[in-house]
Amino acid sequence: MIIAIDLNSNRPLYLQIVDGIRSALVSGEVQPGDRLPAGRDLAEALDVNLETVQRAYRKLSDDGIVTSRVGRGTRVSETLDVTTLGLTGLIDELLDQSRQLGLPIDRLIEMVRELSSTEL
Repeated sequence: MIIAIDLNSNRPLYLQIVDGIRSALVSGEVQPGDRLPAGRDLAEALDVNLETVQRAYRKLSDDGIVTSRVGRGTRVSETLDVTTLGLTGLIDELLDQSRQLGLPIDRLIEMVRELSSTEL
């Protein structure tokens, strides 16, 4: 699994790791039930702090994408719906960018509705 980290990005490193793992799932490179690299190994491979990887894994766990068990590592959830996962990642990025621009969520929703009605 290849995860690209952009040190010049405004997006936090742990979210870039989350994005990379989500992309690997959507592309089929990683499958439900697969074991993710140990946090220490991934941190070393990406040249980031172990806490950064652990934070990414916690986010993935909170989102229901992975499960972690002591002695068994971190695995992709068996019940993961990969189809909606890609869209969820895109929506997360859109929300982050909207916040950075100071765009209220109500305006963002309005824009999406306007665009979707013109596309139909």
